[in-house]
Amino acid sequence: MTSAVDGQEPSGLAARLAAIDERIAAAARAAGRDPEELTRIVVTKFHPASLVRDLHAIGVRAVGENRQQELSAKQAELAALDLAWHFIGQGQTNKAAAIRRSADVVHSVDRDRFADALHRAADGDDVLDVLVQVNLTDDPGRGGVAPADAVGLVEHVLALPSLRLRGVMAVAPLDEEPAAAFARLRDVSDVVRATAPDATWISAGMTGDFAEAIAAGATHLRIGSAITGPRPDRG
Repeated sequence: MTSAVDGQEPSGLAARLAAIDERIAAAARAAGRDPEELTRIVVTKFHPASLVRDLHAIGVRAVGENRQQELSAKQAELAALDLAWHFIGQGQTNKAAAIRRSADVVHSVDRDRFADALHRAADGDDVLDVLVQVNLTDDPGRGGVAPADAVGLVEHVLALPSLRLRGVMAVAPLDEEPAAAFARLRDVSDVVRATAPDATWISAGMTGDFAEAIAAGATHLRIGSAITGPRPDRG
């Protein structure tokens, strides 16, 4: 039996998970895709490790974290569980070693220096799955490499033997229709795969826009509060 999470019964957590999975499956079928092609990552930012444990108990195997400190703490506490930990936040070079120790996948490689820092943190022959983050906005201050520069970063990552390039990631801009933004991401993915044919993952789509992401070819969806419930008050 699972425990209550943040004052909510686990049955509510399971119901929300099932509802999102039904919506994901419907969106996949509408796009002519097999729902089994999709990986649903539950983003647990600001929630306690107990919630991740409850998610695991109802079948979740992929979780995402935005902050290195939370990733490291939760992964250490729950190391005995068969979970894949996805780091989806902005990466800092001085935290790359800590991120690498705890993450199975890093979605946010957006510059050569961060890729290099992750590579230097390799332990022996281990290989880390990474995605190149693409900035779909006109603001260079946002996370991600400009679409025109994606191939250059991809080539840099491919030269680092401890990193395995899996594909691309992006967040849809707030001031643009998600379908148009994700279509541009798919174009970047196509160009990247001309250089790296195995880089087939597209990490895109959150609660409000995962249907458009699926239609554009997304393989990995990042869903948070629609499953976990409201984030706890951080005081």
